[in-house]
Order: sequence, then C-alpha cells, then structure tokens
Amino acid sequence: MAVMNYLTQCTFDFGALAQLPKVLKGLGVARPFVVTDPGLKANGLLDRLLAALGAPPAGVFADTPANPTEAAAAQAASGYRAAGADSIVAFGGGSSMDLAKAMGLMVSHDGPFARLGASQRGSRHIGAIPPLVAVPTTSGTGSEVSPGAVVILEDGRKETFVSPRLVPLAAICDPELTLGLPPLLTAATGMDAMTHCIEAVLSPVVHPPAEAIGLDGAERAVLWLERAVKDGRDRDARWHMMMASFQGALAFAKGLGAVHGLSHALGRIKELKLHHGTLNAVILPHSLAMVGDAAPEKFVRLRRALGLAPGADLAQAIADLNARLGLPASLSAMGVGDAHWPGAREYAVSDLATLTNAVPFDVEKYDELFKRAL
Repeated sequence: MAVMNYLTQCTFDFGALAQLPKVLKGLGVARPFVVTDPGLKANGLLDRLLAALGAPPAGVFADTPANPTEAAAAQAASGYRAAGADSIVAFGGGSSMDLAKAMGLMVSHDGPFARLGASQRGSRHIGAIPPLVAVPTTSGTGSEVSPGAVVILEDGRKETFVSPRLVPLAAICDPELTLGLPPLLTAATGMDAMTHCIEAVLSPVVHPPAEAIGLDGAERAVLWLERAVKDGRDRDARWHMMMASFQGALAFAKGLGAVHGLSHALGRIKELKLHHGTLNAVILPHSLAMVGDAAPEKFVRLRRALGLAPGADLAQAIADLNARLGLPASLSAMGVGDAHWPGAREYAVSDLATLTNAVPFDVEKYDELFKRAL
C-alpha cells in the first residue's frame, strides 16, 4: 500500500479505507462529522465507511446535492455545530468533497459566505478549517488533493473558493469503492480526470513538475478508461483510473482553462442539472481545436502521451474517445440550447479557470466555443 506525501498525505490502494481510523488518530481528532450524498447512503457504501470508522461519528450529513449549494452547506454546518464535531470526513465524489470544504469554511469563518469566493478575492480571508479527510468514491474530480471547491451561492452564481487551507489534510484513495460505478458515470468522471490533465498541461503557467504529472495522468486515463467502462470490476483499470484522477488534481495546481470556464458557467443552470465531467468531455475537443497551433510543443507531448501518431488531430481523437465511451456528442444532446447562453457567458469569462487558459479567451472566444460545442 502506497502512502504518498505530495500536497497532502494520501493512502492509496485496495483496502485503504481500513486505514481511516489510524489517519484520524494521527490528526488528533476523535469526533468526525461525515459529509456524503443520498446515493452512497442508499447503495450501502456509507455503511462500509461507518463500519471502517469503528466508533460512531459525531454526525452524518447525507443530503449533498449533485451540484453543491450554499444552502446545503449551511444545513450541514448547522449539524456539525450541533454534534460538537472536531473534524470532517468527506465521502463521495467531487460534490460531497466540495460541500465538505464549504461547510468547513462556514463553521470556522464569520460573515457572508460569498465574501470568501474567488470573484471577491476572498482567498486572502480564508484561514484554517477543521481537519478534513477526503475519501473519494469516483475517479474524476481529484478534490481529495485540490485547493478548491465550487459551490452555487444563494443568488444563483457558481462560485469557486480557492486556498491551500482547503486541501484536505489527508486522503484515503481506495479503488475498491469505485467497483460498482455504472459505465456512464465511470466514463464521465474519467473524462473529467482527462480534462484536468490536458488543460493543466496546456496552461501557460510555468510548473514543469505539475505538467509532467498531467502527462502521466493523461496517458494512464487513455490506457485504462475504456477498460473500466467496459468492465466495472476490472481491478487494474479501477486502480489506474483513481490514480489518474489523483494526478489530474495534482497537475491543475498550474491552472485549468476555458473548458472549465464554460463547464462551470453551464453547470449553474438549475433546471438542467448538468454533470460536470460530462460537460468537460463534450467541450474539450472544441477547446483543443480552438487552441490549434498555439501550443505546438505541448501538443506533441500530449499526442505522445495519448499514443497518437505525430501530427494526429488531437481534438478529433478526444471526440472519438467520447463516442466510444458512449458520452454525448454535443451540449444540445444534454439539453443545452441557445437560450441558455446569454445568462452564462459572463460567468464563463469571469471564471477563475479562464485566467490560465492555453490562449487568451474573451467573450467572443467563448461565443465561438459555445457554438462549436452546442
């Protein structure tokens, strides 16, 4: 079993969940509050976590919505305070982990929650949150090692919260927890990891170690994602996809790009309830096509990592991969229409990820990206 110290301590392998009590003890905490979602409560995975803990937790919040909201975080924070908890265990996909981070901010910071958001340069106000241990059950977001969280505020804005204080103090990555993921969710979360790796590599921010990790993660994803989708019980595929997810978040320490800018903007449309990883998968080929020859050396390295021939059309290769995985071919296939764009375009332009895109992106560029992906 590997124990890796890189941004945070990560215990990684099949059976790693059994190490959770030891990890919590090492952090000096005794009353963890568990944050998870209704699906994991219904399918029995929450029971496995509780069994691994041994002693009952201080409390459990199992109502995380698909897209974390300020209201849900406030409800969880109320439960945390009432339980007299001293730490947090985030159990689930990116939604549960992001909501746990938001809850941690609420129980440790005064004033309006929105003031801590990136759009208000709130990172400078973020201090320590309660000790947080993340236990992912999907292979995509990498939130277990990410300094960020994305939350829909009360006014409908999808805000990003970023600070080194939001990196969990420890992560438990157990591929066993992903064996039951259905094919489409495996595909969508896997392409989320792939997008993290590719956008991080293409970001112009200088960070060679993160770029190298992104290239390895992209190679791992292209080699193992289709196997994981085809056979969800393939243990090797599940191990490598969880590692690719972990690497994706390590890589995007150097930034993301317009795929995430547009994905975040469209993800705030309440009536559609769009899956973040699926959005990234659909948008990625069109973003790559727009980057074009602006990053030739990085395209060469990405082609090599993805096993493509020199000069191969990288955008088309990703589109073909999406098709083989059974993912939608367009935003319109996901229910997005022209009418949704006016309310989303400014959010895309102002998104934090836009600042580190491979090429500068303004309103006109986003108009083009939206039209291509639609």
